[in-house]
Amino acid sequence: MSLSLPQWGQWMTLILIAVALGMDAFSLGVGLGLRGIRRSRALMISGVIGMFHVLLPLFGMGMGRYLSVLVGNLAAMVGGGLLCFLGVNMLVQGFRGSDECTILHHNSFWGMILFALSVSLDSLSAGLSLGLFHSNMISAALLSGVSGGTLGILGMAAGRRAGTWIGEYGEIFGGAILLYLGVQFLW
Repeated sequence: MSLSLPQWGQWMTLILIAVALGMDAFSLGVGLGLRGIRRSRALMISGVIGMFHVLLPLFGMGMGRYLSVLVGNLAAMVGGGLLCFLGVNMLVQGFRGSDECTILHHNSFWGMILFALSVSLDSLSAGLSLGLFHSNMISAALLSGVSGGTLGILGMAAGRRAGTWIGEYGEIFGGAILLYLGVQFLW
């Protein structure tokens, strides 16, 4: 199967959005890794993060497709604006430094669910934006899930070995990607 240039562009955009959303999981994973976490627990948490990174974008894309019928030509501007908002929010959190991972206790079942949900919540808004653009729902959700789960476990492993600066730069990098893509959609 050969892809045209616009199709390659769509795939690259979906991959960049998935990686940008996964950087939040990476940065908070670093925080968990710094506090010490068993490998089995890290695998469980990253699996739940991946699951939420699939479910929330699917729900958001469904809402976005419905809203795109209502807003018509404004869909690109609304979707681009949402991506810009998410990007700026991630940049602010990255520069300010977030201590979210110290609040949630990942050792309990509900703590793990709340932690994974808090990391994945921005995927809902990104899914809404992608739904406004009528992107491929299954591909976008699966890319987001794989990216969120993988970057979450990589963050936890990096946190066990490195320092806090990796998490801060990861969130800043992800925010910059989302902001760039949002501006591109607005232009």
